Amino acid sequence: MTNAHSIRKGPNLPGALTVTLDYDGRLLRRKRLVTDQGEAVMVDLAEMVSLDHLDAIELTDGRLVTVLAAPETLYEVRGPLTRLVWHIGNRHTPCQIEDQRLLIRADPVLKLMLQGLGATIRETTEPFRPEGGAYGHGRTMGHAH
Repeated sequence: MTNAHSIRKGPNLPGALTVTLDYDGRLLRRKRLVTDQGEAVMVDLAEMVSLDHLDAIELTDGRLVTVLAAPETLYEVRGPLTRLVWHIGNRHTPCQIEDQRLLIRADPVLKLMLQGLGATIRETTEPFRPEGGAYGHGRTMGHAH
C-alpha cells in the first residue's frame, strides 16, 4: 500500500490514477482509499482537508491521485433562487449554486421548507460540488463566525 501525506489543490487533470468520492468521502484526514484502478492508498494528513473535484492526493513516490466527485442523490431546486439560497445558507446546508438552479443533498425536511417558499424540486443523480466556505474554499461548519 502506498502512503500519501500531502494534497495539491486543483484543478489537476485526471491522470493515470483517480479516486471517485462523494461529498462526505472528500472530507478526510486519515483514511485508506482504493483508487478507481484498484490500488490501495493510505492517506495520512496533518489536519482535516476538504477535497474538491480535480484536487490531487500526492503519493510519497511522487505520483498523483486525482479526486473525482462521485454522482450522488441530490435535489435540483428551481424558483426564486435569491430567496431560496438565503434560506439554505441560513441552515448552513452545503449548496451548489448555478445560474438557473441550486443543488442540495436530498433532505425531505428541506424539501418541504423550500417547496413552501415557492421552489420546484426534482431528484437528480450527479456529482455534488457545493460552494466553499465564506472565504472561497473549504467547508463551513457550525456557527463560529
